[in-house]
Amino acid sequence: MIHQFGSETCLLLIDVQVGVDDVIHWGGLNGRRNNPDAEQCMLSLLTAWREMELPVAFTLHDSVEENSPLKLDLPSGSLKPGFVIEDDDICVTKSVNSGFVGTSLDTDLRSIDVSRLVVVGFFTNMCVETTVRMAGNMGYDTYLVPDGCATTNRIGIDGADHDPEIVHAMTVANLHGEFCTAIKPSDAMGLLSADAAHLNRVQGNE
Repeated sequence: MIHQFGSETCLLLIDVQVGVDDVIHWGGLNGRRNNPDAEQCMLSLLTAWREMELPVAFTLHDSVEENSPLKLDLPSGSLKPGFVIEDDDICVTKSVNSGFVGTSLDTDLRSIDVSRLVVVGFFTNMCVETTVRMAGNMGYDTYLVPDGCATTNRIGIDGADHDPEIVHAMTVANLHGEFCTAIKPSDAMGLLSADAAHLNRVQGNE
């Protein structure tokens, strides 16, 4: 069973910024991403969290890499359309993959008694993965909604072009059952109002 999400459960949106759409930067000349519906999933969850008046947190990536589109002083560093950081939200700026490194995220979450995280955002295999791994290791009861995440293809050291759906799926498989419990958007929504007896919490390493 997974117990109902309450005031201890924060929706964490990672790097929902315009620059993630620069697929050539991230995936090369044949750059492409998976899951075009990720943003709509995130927005639906965000709306539900706000209606329930549960905590919301954002990370914004401000890269130190010269050519990165994820810089806050560039238009591409801004939030994607439809996403708004409200006054009561937690928002941290980071320059590395983890939302916890070099930021006040852990302190901010614990100051409002958050012990559970529901994570969505970009990219599945980069900042989402790193943040989820750290969250699990730091003792947060961590849930990943893969339908609210996306990534691009990746070019291997041998030049192989790894399809973004495979990169995404393998990342989720690596995280689920060790660092977090992966759940469907419908299950995340349902947990806002009731326990889920049909779901198993499988986070390990505890």
